Amino acid sequence: MNSPFVSDVPAAQAHAAWREARAATGCPARVEAVRVPVGAAVGRVTAEPVWARRSSPGFDSSGMDGIAVRAADTVGASETTPVVVTDFEVVDTGDPLSPAYDAVVMREHVHRTSDGAELRAAVPPYQHVRSIGEDISAAELLLPEGHRLRPVDVAACAAAGLTELSVRRAPLVMIIPTGDEIRPIGTELRPGEIADTNSLMLAAQAREAGCDARVTDIVVDDPAAITAVVRAAAEEADLVMLIAGSSAGRDDYTARVVAEAGSVAVHGVAVRPGHPVVLGTVTGPAKPVLGIPGYPVSAALTFDIFAAPLLAELEGAAPRERPSTTARLARKLPSVVGMDDWVRVRLGRVQDDIVATPLPRGAGVLTSLVRADGLLVVPAGVEGHHGGTEVRVELLRGLAEIDRTIVAIGSHDLVLDLAASALRATDPLVTLASSNVGSLGGLVALRDGLCHLAGSHLLDPATGEYTLPYVDKLLGADAAVIRLVHRDQGLIVAPGNPLGLKGIDDLPRPGVRYVNRQRGAGTRALLDHELSRREIDPGTIPGYDREEHTHLAVAAAVSAGRADTGLGILAAARAFGLDFVPVAQEPYDLVLRSDDVSQELLAPLWALLDSPDFRARVEDLGGYSCAETGKRIR
Repeated sequence: MNSPFVSDVPAAQAHAAWREARAATGCPARVEAVRVPVGAAVGRVTAEPVWARRSSPGFDSSGMDGIAVRAADTVGASETTPVVVTDFEVVDTGDPLSPAYDAVVMREHVHRTSDGAELRAAVPPYQHVRSIGEDISAAELLLPEGHRLRPVDVAACAAAGLTELSVRRAPLVMIIPTGDEIRPIGTELRPGEIADTNSLMLAAQAREAGCDARVTDIVVDDPAAITAVVRAAAEEADLVMLIAGSSAGRDDYTARVVAEAGSVAVHGVAVRPGHPVVLGTVTGPAKPVLGIPGYPVSAALTFDIFAAPLLAELEGAAPRERPSTTARLARKLPSVVGMDDWVRVRLGRVQDDIVATPLPRGAGVLTSLVRADGLLVVPAGVEGHHGGTEVRVELLRGLAEIDRTIVAIGSHDLVLDLAASALRATDPLVTLASSNVGSLGGLVALRDGLCHLAGSHLLDPATGEYTLPYVDKLLGADAAVIRLVHRDQGLIVAPGNPLGLKGIDDLPRPGVRYVNRQRGAGTRALLDHELSRREIDPGTIPGYDREEHTHLAVAAAVSAGRADTGLGILAAARAFGLDFVPVAQEPYDLVLRSDDVSQELLAPLWALLDSPDFRARVEDLGGYSCAETGKRIR
């Protein structure tokens, strides 16, 4: 019988329990020390104190290009009473200083005469002289034990006469992928099969942490086979990581395997994502083992939360820490009480504040980590945060990059994605970060000072106008509206339109499964308007309550056969090789504060919208017109 969760142990308690289990079973506290050439030691951790073997510099030397003199010979020199010295020596920076001299005068302060060198200022003893041991003195402590070596450190060691250093060897991480459905990278996947991307990612994380990493062959869902591989891995590895099978499902064997091969310290940690973590040890030889959930975001964060601190501990070093900053939340962020909730966010500076926009939170949404600029932890005892709340964010990207980020919140459109790529190609320091919350959500975020731009195509049923009536209500006169594109909206259908759908009137037909956009989305407003005009009850449309946040997600659902149709843009249909039934052509606009139109940050975007090449690329997507692209509508 598979092991259930022991409990949802708080992260700090889980760390302590795992540490106690490792000590009790005799897992090594440190990896061994090795001696390596000083030039090969960068990234390694010192295994003993490093003492200087010689002074640097090893002699008094000139700190400037000029002349070496006796300071006593310059006494009384001034602009009105210059002194001419005849006993001096021309020196360059770094030259040994003769014992006869005790100061250096910079070349530009020396006036050569036929009699010698005229000086118009007295110099004190040891001016511009690097004394013996100024940088390093022989026998001084250069670096303590437990110091992770940087390029400047090894340079200082070499200057101090060291040719080898005693360092901790790189810990070896052995990664074991499991699962009947897992296939090697590059394999042609059939329905139900999954590429082994987790091993690739975890091995890269281990190497980035300064460790060696090896990945075993994929092991099928057979507890005995998995146990054998775990035992074999523990013979060599300093940490064994077992991927998948850590929850309470039918084929989740990790806790059972760890118990068979050693002992389970913790099964189930109060973190999200990453909840079904297994922490334990393997015996004979005793080594730590970490059972990692199969969802990719859970796997990546489990490495950060549990593996990275252990690996640093094995080297005798402090865990590497990312810098952090404070930010305002762009929207409400609910959270489950009782678990530390690790939320991925995009960041940008709007006015004087850094704004954090939460990304999709599913444990399988790997792109949320790809696009994340930071990580926000909602503590277990907090039920979330309101929009605008100031929070602490761990940075995944530098603040200088974040300051050059254009924050766009609102409706999704492929043109924004294309613009983001084009801006980055032109200037690697410019980022356009889009968050898809619907047109209305974007306008509210702009009103609240949480973004630079709001993408909107929101139809007002009362007037038949797009966006402008909502701008008037929410922002008043303090708003500018820039036309991005006109675009075709319609029903996305399977190739060949097998159900013969002709338009909105066909949506209530029996057997038609619809996939909708979220409330507040302009596409949702368009659909509701069209249904109201036809007096069609939304409750008669199967799937009306099923919501997706992007046009591409709607197209993906149709492509996968999970829905028969959904309202979206032609470009999304084309991206998935689907057919399209036109419904309307609509404007899609960028809304911003009037004063921000001339903001330097946005200048590259306006230049891009004026580019004929960019407009041609947009129209090549299909279903777009750039006739008014870049035009100020208000």
